[in-house]
Amino acid sequence: MSATSMSPPTPETPRSESPLVPQGAMEAVAPKAPSRPRRFNPLDAIEVPTEWVIRICGWSSIIGIAAIFLFIFKEAAPMVPRLDWWHFFTSPRWIPNPAAGNDPSFGALALLAGTFTTTFLALVLAVPIGLGAAVYISEFAQGKVKETLKIVIELLAAIPSIVWGFIGLMVLGPLVKGLFTAAPETLWGKLMLTLHLASSETGAAQGTNMLTGGIILALMSVPLIVSLSEDALRAVPDSYREAAFALGANPWETVRRVLFPAARNGLLAASMLGMGRAIGETMAVLLATGHSNRIPMALTDPVRTMTATIAAEMGETVNGSDHYRVLFILGIVLFVITCGINIASDLIIKGVKKQGKA
Repeated sequence: MSATSMSPPTPETPRSESPLVPQGAMEAVAPKAPSRPRRFNPLDAIEVPTEWVIRICGWSSIIGIAAIFLFIFKEAAPMVPRLDWWHFFTSPRWIPNPAAGNDPSFGALALLAGTFTTTFLALVLAVPIGLGAAVYISEFAQGKVKETLKIVIELLAAIPSIVWGFIGLMVLGPLVKGLFTAAPETLWGKLMLTLHLASSETGAAQGTNMLTGGIILALMSVPLIVSLSEDALRAVPDSYREAAFALGANPWETVRRVLFPAARNGLLAASMLGMGRAIGETMAVLLATGHSNRIPMALTDPVRTMTATIAAEMGETVNGSDHYRVLFILGIVLFVITCGINIASDLIIKGVKKQGKA
C-alpha cells in the first residue's frame, strides 16, 4: 500500500459565501434600518411622582403613628412633670373636679383594673369560641353552610360599636341581672358570694357590669379572631392533612396535632389582635360596664375603663386644664399598653418560628 493512501484526509475549511469579502465585513457594510423616533407617552411623565407616592404610602403607617404620639404627648407634656406618678398608678381615687376647697385626685388604678379585667374576661370567652368557629368553618363545614357562616361573621364585624353597647345595656344587662339575683340568705346567694360572682348575697346590683362588658367585648372580638384564624388554617398545605389521614389520624387528631402546630403563628396573631380590639373599645364598654370607678371584687361588679373615661369626660373639660392634660396622659398610657401588646406578640411569634425551625 502506498504512502499517499495511508495519509489521513485533511479537514475541509468552511467556505464563506463570498471568497473575496469576509463575512464580518459584509455585515459591517450592510445598511441598518433607520430607528423610529420614540413616541411620547404621557404616563412616562408621572412615573417618578407615582413612585414617590407609593413610597409615602409605604411609610404612612409609621408617619401616622409618630404624628398621633406627638399630638398626644404635646397636649400632655405640661402635666408630666407636675403629676404625682406614684399616686396616679397606685390610687383608685379619680376625682378630677372635686368640691370647693378640696384638691383634685388623679388616681388611675381603678381605671387600669377595669380595663384589664374586662379585656381578660373578653379573651377568655372570645379565643375558644373564635378558634372553634374557625376550625369548623375551615375543616368541617361544607357548601351553603360554610358560605352562610362566613356571611354571618362578616355581618357581626360590621355592627357598629354603639349598637353593641345598646345590646349590652338593654338586652344582655337585664339577663345578667336576672341570672345573678337571689333572695338574701339563700344557697345561690351564698354561693355567688363565695365564688366572687357577686359582692353581696342578693346578687348583681345592676345589669351593666364587668361580666356584661366582657361578653359584649368577646362578641365584638370573635369575628376578627375567626377571620384571621380561618385564613391561617387554610394556609396550611393540603399535603399535611393528606399525610395525617394516611397515617390513620381522624379529623380531630389532624386538627389538634397537625393544623394547630402548623398554623400557630397565625392563630396567636389572631388572638393578640382580638385583645387589641377589646382593650381599645370605647362606646360599648361605656354603656355595658356600668361606668363605676371602683376596683372589681366580683364578676358582676360595675367597672370603668380608660377609654370610656376619656370619651365621657373629654367633652366636659376646659381646654388646657389639669383634667384635660391628665386625660391625654391616660391616652399615652393606653397607647403604650397597646404598643407593648403588639411588640410582645411579635416577639412571641418570632420565638415560636425559631422553635419550629429548630
